[in-house]
Amino acid sequence: METYTDINAKAWDKWVDDGIEWGIPISNEAFINARKGEWGVYLTPTKFVPKEWFLPFEGASLLGLASGGGQQMPIFSALGANCTIFDNSDKQLESERMVAERENYSINIIKGDMTKPLPFEDNSFDMIFHPVSNCYIEDVQHVWNECYRILKKGGVLLSGLDNGIGFLFDDYDKLIVENRLPFNPLKDPKLYDKLMAEDGGVQFSHSLEEQIGGQLKAGLCLTDLMDDYDRPGFGRLHEFTPTYILTRAIKW
Repeated sequence: METYTDINAKAWDKWVDDGIEWGIPISNEAFINARKGEWGVYLTPTKFVPKEWFLPFEGASLLGLASGGGQQMPIFSALGANCTIFDNSDKQLESERMVAERENYSINIIKGDMTKPLPFEDNSFDMIFHPVSNCYIEDVQHVWNECYRILKKGGVLLSGLDNGIGFLFDDYDKLIVENRLPFNPLKDPKLYDKLMAEDGGVQFSHSLEEQIGGQLKAGLCLTDLMDDYDRPGFGRLHEFTPTYILTRAIKW
């Protein structure tokens, strides 16, 4: 039986084929620049993650959690990290493999569903890089619990989060509130049918209690956060309010 995460994996494959910006691998020039110390990566649409949020890269074990696409892992590999990529989209993982072969570095590539137990031992990683992706799963607490489990003591979780505001609107230009929160198409057949008709995948809103409180509940300690806005070209919502949050948390 096809699950909603199967649907989302196929949706991402199609979006990559259609040229979505988060599925375009970095260039050889960007990889070379990273080796020179000239780099920047995103957890959310517009703000670079502060470089001081990272631990030293050389020799660090780093997991890209739902972070496929050949954009961040090549940068981290160029900086000396030992990278593992875990993603549910074949196309995103193909991009990772292509860049690794092009630039001649090793990366552990795993296809999987983050709604299930992650296939890693306890205390496996120094850093986890987790861009905006929780909007494609219903239960985020499971992810935070798993991140805590697989991080080493002193390890860092960097996350990009959707704050849920955008789910109030169907049209980002008119900005008329049309949906109640939480937005959960698995509990509302009309929402589900609408998303399927729009080829939007199965998406969910999550509260700050789930997104940030959930990290604390898992045992992580929040050390910093930043707001971010959507990019111009995706309606007018960015003119009025941030819709994303970047967080840094540590396992003491």
